[in-house]
Amino acid sequence: MIASLMMYHRPQLEDAHNRYWALIRKNLAAIGIESPESLSQDAEEFSVWNDPNLVLSQTCGMPYRKWLHAKVTLIGAPDFGINGCPPGYYRSAFVVRRNDPRHSLANFKGARFAYNQEFSQSGYAAAFTHLKPHGFWFENRVHTHQHLASARAIAEECADITAIDAVSWRLMEKYEGFTDDLRVLGWTKPTPGLPYIAGPSADRLPTFNAVKTAISQLNDEDRKLLGIKGLIYIPQQDYLSIANPD
Repeated sequence: MIASLMMYHRPQLEDAHNRYWALIRKNLAAIGIESPESLSQDAEEFSVWNDPNLVLSQTCGMPYRKWLHAKVTLIGAPDFGINGCPPGYYRSAFVVRRNDPRHSLANFKGARFAYNQEFSQSGYAAAFTHLKPHGFWFENRVHTHQHLASARAIAEECADITAIDAVSWRLMEKYEGFTDDLRVLGWTKPTPGLPYIAGPSADRLPTFNAVKTAISQLNDEDRKLLGIKGLIYIPQQDYLSIANPD
């Protein structure tokens, strides 16, 4: 068995995530579902997502629709209360340096784009889809592996623009002082949020209810730290209907 909630894992949230998992685990045990005592937060993401004994994890929308949807059980999407988005949805911020004189996306044609992964919905696909009507894509790109590294690349003038999902950006603004030197140029359209998934033999509704109840059981401090408002079921087709980059 394995469980991991690594998508928004950072040192400042480790204890809150552990308490959140303890509540989920208690609720799962009450309905006869076994789960690991602790989260495997540092495990390689695809090894977690493809583990047949996966109890719970969170993936990104693009890996889910491209590779995972037929191999896992879709549980639901946590609602992070993102402004401008329906419950359970999120969007990406185009982030640039605060002192950059360019104030429209069109002005960034030819700029250097930092992205975390090519299989990232928020860091790559959302930006690609948003720019398609503008008639260009960034030919000059730097692969950073993480949203945090993308933001640092902008601040350190190693790149000019990046796309960062709203939850990650909210956490960076709170915990990373260098974001004072950055600003949001604009936002992509909302898409279904990062889904919770479980192994192929998981019982979806009991797991959904266990997680939803755990969210309601969070103390006020942990709920604020994690930013979770609730759990929403978004149908699989809503994820699969999102276009992949050409």
